[in-house]
Amino acid sequence: MKTEKNILIAFILNLLFSVFEFLGGVFTGSVAIISDAVHDIGDAMSIGISYFLERKSKKPADEEYTYGYTRYSVIGGLITTVILLIGSCSVIYNAVNRIITPTEINYNGMIIFAVVGVCVNFCAAFFTRDGDSFNQKAVNLHMLEDVLGWVVVLVGAIVMRFTNFSLIDPIMSIAVSLFILINAVKNLKEVVDLFLEKTPKNIEVKEIKEQIKEIDGVIDVHHIHLWSMDGQNNLATMHIVSDSEPHKLKDKIRAKLKEQGIGHITIEIETSSENCHEEHCHAEFSTNSGHSHHHHHHCH
Repeated sequence: MKTEKNILIAFILNLLFSVFEFLGGVFTGSVAIISDAVHDIGDAMSIGISYFLERKSKKPADEEYTYGYTRYSVIGGLITTVILLIGSCSVIYNAVNRIITPTEINYNGMIIFAVVGVCVNFCAAFFTRDGDSFNQKAVNLHMLEDVLGWVVVLVGAIVMRFTNFSLIDPIMSIAVSLFILINAVKNLKEVVDLFLEKTPKNIEVKEIKEQIKEIDGVIDVHHIHLWSMDGQNNLATMHIVSDSEPHKLKDKIRAKLKEQGIGHITIEIETSSENCHEEHCHAEFSTNSGHSHHHHHHCH
Protein backbone atom coordinates (compact mmCIF):
# COMPACT_ATOMS: atom_id res chain seq x y z
CA MET A 1 0.00 0.00 0.00
CA LYS A 2 3.01 2.25 -0.41
CA THR A 3 1.55 4.33 -3.24
CA GLU A 4 -1.56 4.97 -1.25
CA LYS A 5 0.24 6.08 1.89
CA ASN A 6 2.48 8.43 -0.08
CA ILE A 7 -0.49 10.06 -1.77
CA LEU A 8 -2.13 10.47 1.64
CA ILE A 9 0.99 12.15 3.07
CA ALA A 10 1.08 14.51 0.09
CA PHE A 11 -2.60 15.29 0.63
CA ILE A 12 -2.23 16.09 4.34
CA LEU A 13 0.87 18.25 3.82
CA ASN A 14 -0.82 20.12 1.02
CA LEU A 15 -4.03 20.70 2.93
CA LEU A 16 -2.26 21.95 6.07
CA PHE A 17 -0.11 24.20 3.98
CA SER A 18 -3.00 25.76 2.08
CA VAL A 19 -4.81 26.53 5.35
CA PHE A 20 -1.62 28.07 6.75
CA GLU A 21 -1.17 30.04 3.54
CA PHE A 22 -4.75 31.30 3.61
CA LEU A 23 -4.28 32.63 7.16
CA GLY A 24 -0.99 34.17 6.10
CA GLY A 25 -2.65 35.86 3.16
CA VAL A 26 -5.26 37.37 5.44
CA PHE A 27 -2.50 38.42 7.86
CA THR A 28 -0.26 40.10 5.26
CA GLY A 29 -3.26 41.46 3.39
CA SER A 30 -1.87 40.02 0.16
CA VAL A 31 -4.51 39.14 -2.41
CA ALA A 32 -1.86 37.19 -4.32
CA ILE A 33 -1.26 34.87 -1.37
CA ILE A 34 -4.98 34.39 -0.69
CA SER A 35 -5.69 33.51 -4.30
CA ASP A 36 -2.71 31.19 -4.26
CA ALA A 37 -4.09 29.53 -1.13
CA VAL A 38 -7.38 28.94 -2.91
CA HIS A 39 -5.44 27.39 -5.81
CA ASP A 40 -3.58 25.18 -3.32
CA ILE A 41 -6.78 24.02 -1.65
CA GLY A 42 -7.94 22.97 -5.12
CA ASP A 43 -4.67 21.08 -5.51
CA ALA A 44 -5.15 19.35 -2.20
CA MET A 45 -8.66 18.35 -3.23
CA SER A 46 -7.43 16.80 -6.47
CA ILE A 47 -4.84 14.83 -4.51
CA GLY A 48 -7.53 13.77 -2.06
CA ILE A 49 -9.58 12.44 -4.96
CA SER A 50 -6.48 10.60 -6.20
CA TYR A 51 -6.03 9.04 -2.79
CA PHE A 52 -9.56 7.66 -2.68
CA LEU A 53 -9.35 6.36 -6.23
CA GLU A 54 -5.96 4.77 -5.49
CA ARG A 55 -7.52 3.01 -2.51
CA LYS A 56 -10.50 1.88 -4.53
CA SER A 57 -8.18 0.54 -7.24
CA LYS A 58 -6.77 -1.97 -4.75
CA LYS A 59 -10.10 -3.77 -4.38
CA PRO A 60 -10.04 -7.33 -5.75
CA ALA A 61 -12.10 -8.28 -8.79
CA ASP A 62 -15.77 -9.04 -8.23
CA GLU A 63 -18.80 -9.72 -10.40
CA GLU A 64 -19.33 -6.06 -11.25
CA TYR A 65 -15.70 -5.38 -12.12
CA THR A 66 -14.43 -8.67 -13.45
CA TYR A 67 -11.05 -7.14 -14.26
CA GLY A 68 -10.72 -5.65 -10.77
CA TYR A 69 -10.67 -1.97 -9.90
CA THR A 70 -7.18 -1.15 -11.17
CA ARG A 71 -8.35 1.46 -13.65
CA TYR A 72 -9.71 3.65 -10.84
CA SER A 73 -6.11 4.53 -10.12
CA VAL A 74 -5.68 5.56 -13.76
CA ILE A 75 -8.75 7.79 -13.49
CA GLY A 76 -7.16 9.40 -10.45
CA GLY A 77 -4.14 10.19 -12.58
CA LEU A 78 -6.37 11.52 -15.32
CA ILE A 79 -8.19 13.93 -12.99
CA THR A 80 -4.96 15.21 -11.45
CA THR A 81 -3.39 15.65 -14.87
CA VAL A 82 -6.35 17.60 -16.23
CA ILE A 83 -6.32 19.87 -13.16
CA LEU A 84 -2.59 20.39 -13.73
CA LEU A 85 -3.17 21.30 -17.37
CA ILE A 86 -5.82 23.85 -16.44
CA GLY A 87 -3.63 25.12 -13.58
CA SER A 88 -0.53 25.62 -15.67
CA CYS A 89 -2.49 27.39 -18.41
CA SER A 90 -3.98 29.77 -15.88
CA VAL A 91 -0.54 30.43 -14.35
CA ILE A 92 0.80 31.29 -17.81
CA TYR A 93 -2.19 33.56 -18.43
CA ASN A 94 -1.72 35.38 -15.12
CA ALA A 95 2.02 35.69 -15.62
CA VAL A 96 1.53 37.26 -19.04
CA ASN A 97 -0.94 39.68 -17.45
CA ARG A 98 1.62 40.59 -14.80
CA ILE A 99 4.21 41.30 -17.46
CA ILE A 100 1.75 43.67 -19.13
CA THR A 101 0.57 45.30 -15.88
CA PRO A 102 3.03 44.76 -13.00
CA THR A 103 1.59 44.59 -9.48
CA GLU A 104 2.99 45.60 -6.09
CA ILE A 105 4.14 42.72 -3.89
CA ASN A 106 4.91 42.53 -0.17
CA TYR A 107 8.37 40.99 -0.59
CA ASN A 108 9.20 40.19 3.04
CA GLY A 109 5.92 38.35 3.60
CA MET A 110 6.44 36.53 0.32
CA ILE A 111 9.94 35.39 1.26
CA ILE A 112 8.76 33.86 4.56
CA PHE A 113 5.92 32.04 2.82
CA ALA A 114 8.06 30.87 -0.03
CA VAL A 115 10.60 29.32 2.35
CA VAL A 116 7.86 27.39 4.16
CA GLY A 117 6.23 26.56 0.81
CA VAL A 118 9.42 25.11 -0.64
CA CYS A 119 10.02 22.98 2.47
CA VAL A 120 6.49 21.60 2.79
CA ASN A 121 6.06 20.86 -0.89
CA PHE A 122 9.55 19.42 -1.18
CA CYS A 123 8.60 16.89 1.51
CA ALA A 124 5.40 16.03 -0.36
CA ALA A 125 7.28 15.66 -3.67
CA PHE A 126 9.89 13.51 -1.93
CA PHE A 127 7.23 11.14 -0.61
CA THR A 128 5.55 10.69 -3.98
CA ARG A 129 8.73 10.49 -6.05
CA ASP A 130 8.98 6.75 -6.76
CA GLY A 131 5.59 5.65 -7.94
CA ASP A 132 4.89 3.69 -11.08
CA SER A 133 1.13 4.10 -11.20
CA PHE A 134 -0.10 6.91 -13.47
CA ASN A 135 -1.96 8.24 -10.48
CA GLN A 136 1.17 8.62 -8.43
CA LYS A 137 3.11 10.03 -11.39
CA ALA A 138 0.44 12.69 -11.76
CA VAL A 139 0.41 13.49 -8.03
CA ASN A 140 4.19 13.70 -8.08
CA LEU A 141 4.12 16.07 -11.03
CA HIS A 142 1.66 18.14 -9.05
CA MET A 143 3.99 18.27 -6.05
CA LEU A 144 6.87 19.15 -8.32
CA GLU A 145 4.81 22.00 -9.73
CA ASP A 146 4.23 23.29 -6.22
CA VAL A 147 7.92 23.05 -5.25
CA LEU A 148 9.08 24.79 -8.43
CA GLY A 149 6.31 27.34 -8.05
CA TRP A 150 7.53 28.26 -4.58
CA VAL A 151 11.18 28.26 -5.66
CA VAL A 152 10.14 30.77 -8.32
CA VAL A 153 8.37 32.91 -5.73
CA LEU A 154 11.35 32.73 -3.39
CA VAL A 155 14.01 33.53 -5.99
CA GLY A 156 11.73 36.13 -7.53
CA ALA A 157 11.00 37.83 -4.21
CA ILE A 158 14.68 37.90 -3.22
CA VAL A 159 15.80 39.23 -6.61
CA MET A 160 13.05 41.86 -6.67
CA ARG A 161 13.78 42.94 -3.13
CA PHE A 162 17.36 43.81 -4.02
CA THR A 163 17.16 44.83 -7.66
CA ASN A 164 13.60 45.92 -8.36
CA PHE A 165 13.62 43.77 -11.53
CA SER A 166 9.97 42.76 -11.26
CA LEU A 167 9.74 40.75 -14.49
CA ILE A 168 11.79 37.87 -13.08
CA ASP A 169 8.78 36.41 -11.26
CA PRO A 170 6.35 36.06 -14.20
CA ILE A 171 9.10 34.95 -16.57
CA MET A 172 10.16 32.12 -14.24
CA SER A 173 6.53 31.19 -13.63
CA ILE A 174 5.98 30.78 -17.35
CA ALA A 175 9.07 28.57 -17.64
CA VAL A 176 7.91 26.28 -14.81
CA SER A 177 4.39 26.10 -16.21
CA LEU A 178 5.63 25.10 -19.65
CA PHE A 179 7.73 22.34 -18.10
CA ILE A 180 4.71 21.05 -16.15
CA LEU A 181 2.46 21.44 -19.19
CA ILE A 182 4.71 19.31 -21.40
CA ASN A 183 4.93 16.53 -18.79
CA ALA A 184 1.21 16.62 -18.07
CA VAL A 185 0.47 16.23 -21.78
CA LYS A 186 2.79 13.20 -21.90
CA ASN A 187 0.97 11.67 -18.93
CA LEU A 188 -2.36 12.38 -20.53
CA LYS A 189 -1.31 10.65 -23.75
CA GLU A 190 -0.32 7.51 -21.81
CA VAL A 191 -3.62 7.46 -19.95
CA VAL A 192 -5.60 7.87 -23.17
CA ASP A 193 -3.59 5.04 -24.81
CA LEU A 194 -4.52 2.84 -21.88
CA PHE A 195 -8.23 3.54 -22.24
CA LEU A 196 -8.01 2.94 -25.98
CA GLU A 197 -6.64 -0.55 -25.19
CA LYS A 198 -3.44 0.20 -27.09
CA THR A 199 -0.79 -2.53 -27.00
CA PRO A 200 1.45 -1.88 -23.96
CA LYS A 201 4.54 0.03 -25.04
CA ASN A 202 7.24 -2.50 -24.15
CA ILE A 203 5.51 -5.42 -25.89
CA GLU A 204 5.39 -6.23 -29.61
CA VAL A 205 2.72 -8.47 -31.06
CA LYS A 206 5.04 -9.61 -33.85
CA GLU A 207 7.68 -10.67 -31.37
CA ILE A 208 5.16 -12.56 -29.23
CA LYS A 209 3.82 -14.38 -32.30
CA GLU A 210 7.33 -15.50 -33.20
CA GLN A 211 8.11 -16.63 -29.67
CA ILE A 212 4.92 -18.67 -29.38
CA LYS A 213 5.41 -20.29 -32.79
CA GLU A 214 8.81 -21.53 -31.59
CA ILE A 215 7.15 -23.61 -28.87
CA ASP A 216 6.94 -27.33 -29.72
CA GLY A 217 3.46 -28.36 -30.79
CA VAL A 218 2.25 -24.92 -31.86
CA ILE A 219 1.18 -24.99 -35.50
CA ASP A 220 -0.10 -21.44 -35.65
CA VAL A 221 -1.23 -18.53 -33.47
CA HIS A 222 -3.73 -15.82 -34.35
CA HIS A 223 -6.29 -13.43 -32.85
CA ILE A 224 -3.72 -12.04 -30.45
CA HIS A 225 -5.11 -9.25 -28.26
CA LEU A 226 -2.90 -7.42 -25.80
CA TRP A 227 -3.89 -4.68 -23.42
CA SER A 228 -3.09 -3.31 -20.02
CA MET A 229 -5.17 -2.39 -16.99
CA ASP A 230 -2.92 0.32 -15.62
CA GLY A 231 0.38 0.27 -17.49
CA GLN A 232 1.75 -2.48 -15.24
CA ASN A 233 -0.70 -5.38 -15.32
CA ASN A 234 -0.84 -6.69 -18.86
CA LEU A 235 -3.41 -9.11 -20.28
CA ALA A 236 -3.59 -11.20 -23.44
CA THR A 237 -5.99 -13.46 -25.32
CA MET A 238 -5.09 -15.61 -28.32
CA HIS A 239 -6.01 -18.62 -30.44
CA ILE A 240 -3.48 -21.42 -30.72
CA VAL A 241 -3.70 -24.06 -33.43
CA SER A 242 -2.22 -27.29 -32.07
CA ASP A 243 -2.74 -31.04 -32.10
CA SER A 244 -0.66 -31.80 -29.03
CA GLU A 245 -1.65 -32.21 -25.39
CA PRO A 246 -3.12 -28.85 -24.38
CA HIS A 247 -2.15 -28.72 -20.71
CA LYS A 248 1.59 -28.77 -21.18
CA LEU A 249 1.28 -26.46 -24.13
CA LYS A 250 -0.63 -23.86 -22.13
CA ASP A 251 1.90 -23.97 -19.34
CA LYS A 252 4.69 -23.34 -21.82
CA ILE A 253 2.84 -20.43 -23.39
CA ARG A 254 2.02 -18.95 -19.99
CA ALA A 255 5.65 -19.18 -18.90
CA LYS A 256 6.82 -17.57 -22.14
CA LEU A 257 4.41 -14.65 -21.77
CA LYS A 258 5.13 -14.21 -18.07
CA GLU A 259 8.68 -13.25 -19.12
CA GLN A 260 7.16 -10.45 -21.19
CA GLY A 261 5.22 -9.14 -18.20
CA ILE A 262 1.86 -10.55 -19.27
CA GLY A 263 0.22 -12.07 -16.23
CA HIS A 264 -3.34 -12.79 -17.23
CA ILE A 265 -3.72 -14.95 -20.34
CA THR A 266 -6.73 -16.56 -21.95
CA ILE A 267 -5.90 -19.21 -24.54
CA GLU A 268 -8.30 -20.77 -27.04
CA ILE A 269 -6.95 -23.99 -28.55
CA GLU A 270 -8.02 -25.23 -31.98
CA THR A 271 -6.97 -28.39 -33.77
CA SER A 272 -5.46 -28.20 -37.22
CA SER A 273 -8.53 -29.82 -38.76
CA GLU A 274 -10.76 -27.17 -37.27
CA ASN A 275 -9.47 -24.36 -39.42
CA CYS A 276 -10.68 -21.03 -38.04
CA HIS A 277 -11.16 -18.64 -40.97
CA GLU A 278 -10.55 -15.29 -39.40
CA GLU A 279 -12.50 -13.20 -41.88
CA HIS A 280 -15.91 -14.80 -41.57
CA CYS A 281 -15.63 -17.01 -38.55
CA HIS A 282 -15.71 -15.45 -35.08
CA ALA A 283 -14.43 -17.80 -32.46
CA GLU A 284 -15.70 -16.83 -29.06
CA PHE A 285 -13.03 -16.38 -26.44
CA SER A 286 -12.98 -19.39 -24.21
CA THR A 287 -12.58 -18.07 -20.70
CA ASN A 288 -12.18 -21.55 -19.39
CA SER A 289 -8.48 -22.20 -19.15
CA GLY A 290 -8.23 -25.61 -20.59
CA HIS A 291 -10.83 -27.69 -18.81
CA SER A 292 -13.41 -27.78 -21.52
CA HIS A 293 -12.65 -28.12 -25.17
CA HIS A 294 -15.95 -27.07 -26.60
CA HIS A 295 -15.40 -24.55 -29.33
CA HIS A 296 -18.18 -22.30 -30.39
CA HIS A 297 -17.57 -21.28 -33.93
CA HIS A 298 -20.22 -19.23 -35.64
CA CYS A 299 -19.59 -19.33 -39.35
CA HIS A 300 -21.65 -17.13 -41.55
